[in-house]
Amino acid sequence: MNLSTGLSEQQRGGVNQILATLLADEHVLYIKTRNFHWNVVGPQFNDLHTFFETLYDQLSESIDEIAERIRSLGGRTPGTMTEFLKQARLKETPGEFPNARGMLSQLLADQESIIRNLRLDLASCGDKYGDAGTNDFLTGLMEAHEKMAWMLRSYLEE
Repeated sequence: MNLSTGLSEQQRGGVNQILATLLADEHVLYIKTRNFHWNVVGPQFNDLHTFFETLYDQLSESIDEIAERIRSLGGRTPGTMTEFLKQARLKETPGEFPNARGMLSQLLADQESIIRNLRLDLASCGDKYGDAGTNDFLTGLMEAHEKMAWMLRSYLEE
């Protein structure tokens, strides 16, 4: 069915590609956060176990919202780990079990990477594709990632 929402098929296609890559990054970060939730040890176990659960719950909500945004723009949402790993800018670290501080540092680096990429994606969605709705959506998502990064940074500060 043709969409008549003021964005061309080309504009929607460009935005959906941006969103699909973001969705892939969110999945990689979600899985990494879940892994750390399961494998954290040490004196801060309880606090970090609970904190990581809070983070992956927030990521799960973002994942669903991104997928639904793709669908609302007429796109098909990638839905397999193979697709996500192929498209993601973030990388997994299989077989690595860092200490608690290392886990926090890795998650912070990934959050900050997503924030930097969102800033670029915002410019593309607004300037190149003229999609104010996705631009607004990505701004809210960036703010959520900035808050998660701040929380991670707070754990790492001495």
